[in-house]
Amino acid sequence: MVDLDIVDGLAVITIDRPHARNAISLDTMDELDKALDGAAGASALVVTGGGDRAFVSGGDLKELAALRTELEASQMAWRMRTICDRITGFPGPVVAALNGHALGGGAEVAVAADIRIAADDIRIGFNQVSLAIMPAWGGAERLGALVGRSRALLLAGTGQVLDADAALQIGLVDQVVPRAEFAESWRRTAALLARRPGGEIKRVLSGVPATEAVSAFARLWASDEHWAAAEAVMNKVK
Repeated sequence: MVDLDIVDGLAVITIDRPHARNAISLDTMDELDKALDGAAGASALVVTGGGDRAFVSGGDLKELAALRTELEASQMAWRMRTICDRITGFPGPVVAALNGHALGGGAEVAVAADIRIAADDIRIGFNQVSLAIMPAWGGAERLGALVGRSRALLLAGTGQVLDADAALQIGLVDQVVPRAEFAESWRRTAALLARRPGGEIKRVLSGVPATEAVSAFARLWASDEHWAAAEAVMNKVK
């Protein structure tokens, strides 16, 4: 089951399959696609898991075990890779709220987001090698961009699973929050991203010509929102 909730420009997609530790099945892929369709137009997006045991525990092996041929495996990989690409390509900031362990394919979903906020008791790892396979949903490439090629090869090649603090130290996650404060923390951060021009900042960070970056700034400068905020600041200092 995949839930979508949109409030004040913030879309929250929750993968909630407690019986499978939020593992991804073919039906889950379809539901994720529909949820992303529904999130269109939101200013920011959060992807999280239900409960506190797993963010996403990977692919649902019990269901995906029916896929035995190279063609079937390729089709499944392209399907989920396309969904992860949609998460990465969402126009506004995307937060992966790591409520629980993110393993294998779950780590791939996590690195498809722009920002990862983790509860302090989670673990994350690209441990597909334990099944004699490799990341196939774009996660290897994204991991390399985050932590560097050599470290990505070490992590994905050995299947090492990191705790939250170790992941923070190498830049695999961006914030680690005590479990008791986790839900409030990611919601507060995501709400700020939804209310502010994060989409424009994300676009500039993705690499646009300087002329486009300046034009984006100029549009924001001329907006009513900017001048309302500026007037409030100027009135405070009078």
